[in-house]
Amino acid sequence: MNRTPPARAESRARAVWRWLLALAYLAAGVLHLASPAPFVGITPGWVPAPELVIALTGVAELLGAVGLLQPFSRPLRRAAGIGLALYAVCVFPANINHMILDMSSPDPKLGWAYHGPRMLLQPVLVWLALWVSGVIDWPFRKGPAA
Repeated sequence: MNRTPPARAESRARAVWRWLLALAYLAAGVLHLASPAPFVGITPGWVPAPELVIALTGVAELLGAVGLLQPFSRPLRRAAGIGLALYAVCVFPANINHMILDMSSPDPKLGWAYHGPRMLLQPVLVWLALWVSGVIDWPFRKGPAA
C-alpha cells in the first residue's frame, strides 16, 4: 500500500490552503480598492480617514497575498503570514460594527446566518495565516514531550 507520509501530506495541505487564502486576500484587496463604499460603510466611527484606511487595507491584503505566494522566500512568506494575522485582528472591530449595524436594523440584510459564522471564523483566519506561512505548526506537530 502506497501511503503519503504525514509530513508530506501536511506540506501539500498547507500549500493548498496557502493558495486559497492568498486568492481570497487578492480578491478582497481588489474589492477594497475597486469598490470601497461598502467597507467604508462598516468602518467604526472612531477610525480616522475611513476612505484612506480602506484603501490601505486593500493594499495590505494584496501585499500579504503576494507575500504568501513567494516560492523561494520563506522569510517573506512568514512576514506575510504575520502581517495578515495582525490584519485580521485589526479589522475585527469593523466586522463587529458590521454585525451590530445589520442586526440592529429593522430589516437585517445578512442576519445571523452570515454574522454568526463570520465572528467565529475570524480567529480561524488568524491561525490559518500563521499556519500556511509556516510561522506555527500547531496543532499538527507537537514539540518534544516534557
